[in-house]
Amino acid sequence: MTIIQDLAATAGAGAGAGAGRTLGTDRIDRNLDLAGKLFQRSIYPSAAEVAQGRRLSSPLVVDLDPTTLCDLACPECISAGVLHKGQLSRDRIVELAHELAASSVKAVILIGGGEPLMHRSIGTIMTILHEAGIQLGLVTNGTLIGRYIDQIAEMVSWVRVSMDAGTMETYDKFRPSRRKTSVFPTILDNMRALAERKRGALGYSFLLMQRRDADGNVVDTNYHEVYDAGRLAKELGCDYFELKAMLDDDHFTVNQAPADVALVEEQVARLRELEDGSFHLLGSSNWETVRHDHDPVQPKEYTTCKVAELRTTVTPNGVFVCPYHRGNEKARLGDINEMSFAELWEKADTTVVDPSTDCRFHCARHQTNLEIAALPGRGRPVELSDDFDPFI
Repeated sequence: MTIIQDLAATAGAGAGAGAGRTLGTDRIDRNLDLAGKLFQRSIYPSAAEVAQGRRLSSPLVVDLDPTTLCDLACPECISAGVLHKGQLSRDRIVELAHELAASSVKAVILIGGGEPLMHRSIGTIMTILHEAGIQLGLVTNGTLIGRYIDQIAEMVSWVRVSMDAGTMETYDKFRPSRRKTSVFPTILDNMRALAERKRGALGYSFLLMQRRDADGNVVDTNYHEVYDAGRLAKELGCDYFELKAMLDDDHFTVNQAPADVALVEEQVARLRELEDGSFHLLGSSNWETVRHDHDPVQPKEYTTCKVAELRTTVTPNGVFVCPYHRGNEKARLGDINEMSFAELWEKADTTVVDPSTDCRFHCARHQTNLEIAALPGRGRPVELSDDFDPFI
């Protein structure tokens, strides 16, 4: 069973995890309440249009994969099937940035695919989008933060670094470098430097992983390093530590032995003691599913994804309905190398994916879809909130 990272579920919240909750409580931080974000003044009109079955001139959020190249060689990589298959050319990605700047897009998440900071034009892209008033998020492995630290510190609303370990030994097992030498110290230095200068939020992401032999015995694990990693995150100056559960290669949660869940929860309890006004813990919706031993299948009665009208995923090898379906030809909306973003979006058919059959895994934006579906029957909300986070 392949373990993959739930990028689709967690990318897109200003504070870090897409459908996360503050660990150990029932309070949902408003930056993590994706359905609640629909009721911001600048977001609600678009959500209402989509609820009525109308299309928008552009999505509000774009997940942008600048490249499929990566300098790490993680055995459990979510993007193994699309890695090292090219990147957007320098001319095309700069042109695309200007197209997004001229559109109604409110937020862009630089993600992958590969490692977004490996694209040589990434600094230019950040500058163009930032100057157009588009908010930026960045999901990175952290190795190249130092190369673009000026722009990242000044222009990016949030940065989430995928770490998955609390020590160099464990990091090198699960996130080995193609350089054949450990990059763990470099990443820590980069995060520490960014923490001192950043205007936005900085997060330390920890994906729980286990490797098993043919008999099902655990041979490698990072479950024991949750506390060490969380403590390190605070020492580095991170704003949050995010815990995520492993998924199988079809995005379904993998329920764990009670003893393993207990091991994690014991460490989380100790980490809560480190929380203060500048550092907090986040848990993903998929970890909540695992820790409560819920059914990995999330039934959906709706047959079209309304969220697909509000956000989309642009990669060098196609534009897709969402990150869950990155590389899935059925969910491909077009090729950004062949036409402008506006032309592609006008022709896009976001109904190509049927959530009732194609998305039976736990989707971070399931509640958002339910909320949108309910809008026509409830009328305009009594009160809309001021804008606080466009990463819906």
